[in-house]
Parts: sequence; structure tokens; C-alpha cells
Amino acid sequence: MGLIGAAALPAWAQFRVEVTGVGTTQLPIAIVPFRGEAEAPQKIGAIVRADLERSGLFRPIAPPAAGVLDETSRLDTSPWRQAGADSLVVGSVSRLADGRYDVRFRLWDVVRGQDQGGQSYSVTAGDLRLAAHQIADFIYQKLTGDRGVFSTRIAYVTKAGARYNLWVADADGENSQSALASPEPIISPAWSPTGSQLAYVSFESRKPVVYVHDVATGRRRLLANFRGSNSAPGWAPDGRSLAVTLSREGGSQLYTIDANGGEPRRLLQSSAIDTEPVYAPDGRSIYFVSDRGGSPQVYRVASTGGSPERVTFNGNYNISPAISPDGRWLAFISRVGGAFKLHVMELPSGQATAITDTTNDESPSFAPNGRLVVYATRQNGREALMTSTLDGKIKARLAGQGGDIREPDWGPFTR
Repeated sequence: MGLIGAAALPAWAQFRVEVTGVGTTQLPIAIVPFRGEAEAPQKIGAIVRADLERSGLFRPIAPPAAGVLDETSRLDTSPWRQAGADSLVVGSVSRLADGRYDVRFRLWDVVRGQDQGGQSYSVTAGDLRLAAHQIADFIYQKLTGDRGVFSTRIAYVTKAGARYNLWVADADGENSQSALASPEPIISPAWSPTGSQLAYVSFESRKPVVYVHDVATGRRRLLANFRGSNSAPGWAPDGRSLAVTLSREGGSQLYTIDANGGEPRRLLQSSAIDTEPVYAPDGRSIYFVSDRGGSPQVYRVASTGGSPERVTFNGNYNISPAISPDGRWLAFISRVGGAFKLHVMELPSGQATAITDTTNDESPSFAPNGRLVVYATRQNGREALMTSTLDGKIKARLAGQGGDIREPDWGPFTR
């Protein structure tokens, strides 16, 4: 086991990555502090390094003494090869006359001595973190072939004292902005497929009611305020409708409802408690939790209704389903010996594995590239937002607002 991050690099105060297990293949990469970043509000090189390390696919290499470098430097790659790096990132940050910042970088293949390309951004001080995340996305895609998720966003809820807050933050948990504050509980945030809206449940009218909230403007609309409980919104992949849990006709049952509201359509007729619906990425089926077999388990039903099919079989308490964007993986929380642990199941084989050693995990949500899962837990006595690779070998604790952290949801690719 290796621990790197906060302990070794105090500047990354809240950033911590844990690497466990053997056989973890990581690409060695050196990221030089960007020229001029000491005078900038954000340390671009450190943000890029943290993003790539948190993905689990990169291993930062300590740069050798090589003088001041930037994207225009003529490189001698031999000291970088000797340091063990396969790739090198150099760049600069400079303030423009209009107050914005010019950020430039270049990626080098150290082994071949080849220029892998670069980009430049002219951004306000407030968007410097976004520029750093976009640089990390460029490098991730260039070196892995997959799209990076560092410039996406997450939403999560905190309870501090008697105050609830719905936060929208960068994918590393930094730069949190409050979307809603309330003295009443806020639960079940769910990003729309475009990333422009959040559905959630608010108790501000002293009962659970579903709202849809425009993230950019803060405007919101009531989606479901029927008799009884209105809860657990999950967006259809086309964004035109949502699945919700309503108790308008008695027990908790699944319905679908147009994204603009209207009369809901009941999906199933059941005497059981059916809840937590989430659409499969192809929109053809809905995964949900039901106690119809005597204990909470994950089931799947066609999105037009029909006969449900049980999906989880191990243990007697499996809840909080999340489906990977490629439809291959199911993340869920299973109670094992009194502990609530994050599990990942490969759906074609039905093989499920616990990927944490914590005991209070909740609310898993996949990154839009399907490579990571974000979840809430308690670690060392503290509430924490965590990400994990699907094999559980690499975990990172994200920055987060203080208080009781709950219910993270990872937004889609948008920017």
C-alpha cells in the first residue's frame, strides 16, 4: 500500500490519493510548475497533477532540476527519461492587459522525444481552475484514448447544524457553489443529461416534493407535488421525462413523468415498496430497489413497464443502484455484516465485488466516462466525498464543504 498526497505534499491540503493492491499500471508523467503561476491565483500545474493522479491511471514523477521551462522551451528529454517519466507537461500563465490570464501548455512524449500538442486559453481569474481541468482532460485523452472528466461537475448535499445546502462543485470537489440553502432537508440530487438542470427532493413545504432547478439561473419549477410522498427523481437519457417514486395511491410506487410536469404514468402495480429508479443509458430499462422478495434488492424492468427481473442476489440488503454510462456496470450499496459497503457488479456476468473497506458508504454515482465512482462515506471519523476506480485499487478523498456530506451525483460531459 502506498499513500501519497496530503502527507507528502502539504500544498494539496485536502487532496489525498490511496493506492492499494498490486498490478496497478500507471503512466509515469512529469508536470512542471507552470512558469508564472506563483503570481497567479491558481497553481495550474498542481491542479493538473492532482486531476491526473486521482484518475488512477497516472503516476506523477518528481521533476529533475531542469531550470525554468515553459511551452516554448527547447527540451533535452534525457534527464526526464532518467527520472522515469514517459510524458512531460510544461506551460505558462501570464496576466493579460485586460486582467484575464493567458494559459498555455505543451505535452511531450519523453521516450520518443515527440511533441504531442498543446492548447491555450484566455480566461478570467475565476476560470483558471476550469482551464487547468481542461488541460488535464486534453492530456488524459491524448494518453489513454478516453475522454477526461476533470472539467465536469458534481452535486452533493451537506447538513451543517440545522442548515441544508445543495452544492455544485468541480469534479475534484473544489470551487463549490451553493445552488440551494434550506432549513429543511434536501435529498436525491440528479443531474439532467445536458448538465444544465438538477432535479432534487425538498422538504421545504414539510413534505417531500420534487423540483427541477436550472443551475445557471437558479430558477426552478415544481415537478411533482402530489398527495403523499414525491421522491427519488431519475432522468431519462433524452431528458424529456423522469422516473419518480410517488405514494399518491398508497405505498411507494414507480411512475414516469414529463420533464415539464403533468400527469404521471404508473410504471408498475405492486404491493411492495418500489423506489430509487435509475434509467439504463439506452433508456430501455429502469433499475430500481424493491422489497418485493422480502428484503431490499435491485431489480430491472423495461422502461415501458412489464415484469421486473431481480439483479442482485448476494446478501439481504442492496440499495442505491447506479449504472455506468456504457451499461456494463452496476454500483450499489450492500449491507455486509452490519456495514454498508460500495459494491460494483459486472452486469453481463453478475459478478459483484466490494471495493471499499469503509462501513458507511452511500449514494454511488459514475463519472461520465465510466472510469470512476463518486460516493459519500465516513473515513477516520470524518464525513468524506470519495472517488474510486472500479477495481477499488485507487481512491481519492475530494475537497468538500464542512458538515454532514451526503448524496453526491456526478454530472455529464458539458464543457
